[in-house]
Amino acid sequence: MKNILKLIILLVVSLKLTAQENKPNILWIMTDDQRMDSNGYFNEITTGNKESALGYVESPNLDALAKEGTVFTEFYCNSPACAPSRGSIITGKYPHHSGIYGFEKTHNQTDFFNKTMPEVMADNGYQTAMFGKKGYYIFNWTPKSIKGETNFYQQYVNSTELRKNKNTTDWDNNTEWGPVNGKYTKLGSSVNFYYPNGEHKSFPRGEKLSLNDKKIKASIEKELDILYAYTRSNPELIIGGVNSMPPNKTLDGNITREFLDYLKNKGATYNSPVGKKMNGADTKKPIFTSLSYHFPHTPVMPPKEFRDRFKGKTYKIPEFDKKEVDKLPLQLKKLYDKMKIDDLTYEEKQQAIRDYYAFCAYGDVQIGMAIKEFKSYSKKNNQEYLIFYVCGDHGWQLGEQGIEAKFSPWELTNHTTAIIVSSDKKKFKAGIVYEGFTEYVDIMPTIIAAGGADLSKPEFDFLDGYDLAEVLTNKKLKRDYVLGEFNHVVGPRAYLRTKDFSFSMRNRESNQKASNKQKPNVAIKWGVEAPRDDVEMALYDLRLDPKERNNVANDKGYKKLADWFRQKTGNITLGDRRIESNWAKQNDYNKSDFALGADDKKINIPKNIIPIN
Repeated sequence: MKNILKLIILLVVSLKLTAQENKPNILWIMTDDQRMDSNGYFNEITTGNKESALGYVESPNLDALAKEGTVFTEFYCNSPACAPSRGSIITGKYPHHSGIYGFEKTHNQTDFFNKTMPEVMADNGYQTAMFGKKGYYIFNWTPKSIKGETNFYQQYVNSTELRKNKNTTDWDNNTEWGPVNGKYTKLGSSVNFYYPNGEHKSFPRGEKLSLNDKKIKASIEKELDILYAYTRSNPELIIGGVNSMPPNKTLDGNITREFLDYLKNKGATYNSPVGKKMNGADTKKPIFTSLSYHFPHTPVMPPKEFRDRFKGKTYKIPEFDKKEVDKLPLQLKKLYDKMKIDDLTYEEKQQAIRDYYAFCAYGDVQIGMAIKEFKSYSKKNNQEYLIFYVCGDHGWQLGEQGIEAKFSPWELTNHTTAIIVSSDKKKFKAGIVYEGFTEYVDIMPTIIAAGGADLSKPEFDFLDGYDLAEVLTNKKLKRDYVLGEFNHVVGPRAYLRTKDFSFSMRNRESNQKASNKQKPNVAIKWGVEAPRDDVEMALYDLRLDPKERNNVANDKGYKKLADWFRQKTGNITLGDRRIESNWAKQNDYNKSDFALGADDKKINIPKNIIPIN
């Protein structure tokens, strides 16, 4: 009997070890503010031409990666800004379930907060690490304050640490604080540029500059060919220029270096240039790494050699007519007013587009280096691997709708693309293109399932998305729409997009988020019950207007359709388990359930309200 028991124990241990050995190393790559048409593979699949609708792009490494695996061409973020988008990814929830709607400081001390993606991966035996931008705005809560962004990975070097070290960055925007009359006060801020020879050039931010400061500022702007957005919300936003550092010394170059150092120092400890003691990749475990690049986020300043490659390229300026603004609801008119590029000349618009695509081309090289070394590491250690590339935490507009920005419900801010490549071709085969709707809430279930998590267990019932490996084979997981929400810049707005229509609305009456003064989910049915004009609807008929230039929500033939979308979108985002949390407290939130099941993934629009095109 004892011998049988020993054999059983040995068998169980053996099976566990085998399962551990078979778990793939997983590399999740994500960029920042990258629009889908900056990648040639996406353009070629969708249009037959590697160039974007605006002109020349360059992405040989991602083009090659796309041929190795499965491409998702209709991939949509669930919030059009960094913090809420990244928050939805790492929690696996839509914003209306995570309670993260903008750049508010949130925390993980509430009852509704579940384990995050890296925490689940650690539970499944992975060594977890992240290099680059975190940006999910989930902080540590104490009764006195919310501070210190939570670290869900076992180890990390984030972009903030790299920015603070002049040897591991190219640019930073520094704000100085100090005591004034006994109070801790903002003393001023400066824009800083770092050079490979150790030189540092800077100038103060703001309008009240000394004559000498103005001379220094003008000199740097001329040297680096800096182009500003001139927007009302951020007039000093840099949307063009040349980097002060060579490719390997930029912020993104250092993010790549951090990842490569991690792989090179496998099984050993080493020191990062930012002053942290790090553990190299553990060859006895599968590794899960988040490689989160900063490009092509502002400041859009590609290194000189990449800028030179795009020199002389001429781009089509996105079509836009100010008459489009006349038909927008007030909320979107305000967005246009804050982000418009009316003051840019033709040449400046050309530079903005050219430098953006050049910056993406530079990033493609960084991604290529990382992928090459990751594959080599996995091969040397006889481990399977999975690579999940996500094109941006959301997209970016280069003049479409008259703006250079994100924060919008329109296509180019929310539509991106993804590639999944696996050394085991059973689930993600080479050369496959999936054209159905997929969303960023699918990232977490896909990764943790690949890492061995059983998604059928009750502990994962909170997940809003699907395992993309299952989506490829299970027709029941097909979506008729994608959705999202955001509350920043111009207040709360929810959006829903189908193949034929895109819709957005103001779904909350107040711009204010829940707080000690504003109760969570107060007047929650306002979005579906308020007077029609108050919810500021926008509806586009994509069959006739794929570029979303003519809002027809108030046109006679579309009013009933717009009202139908209002109810569908409002019921989902407001009544199907909506969470609003007063993040200033540990556990002060409310869940709304007046329309449970509204998010059924089906669009059954009554045929009699759909205009014939």
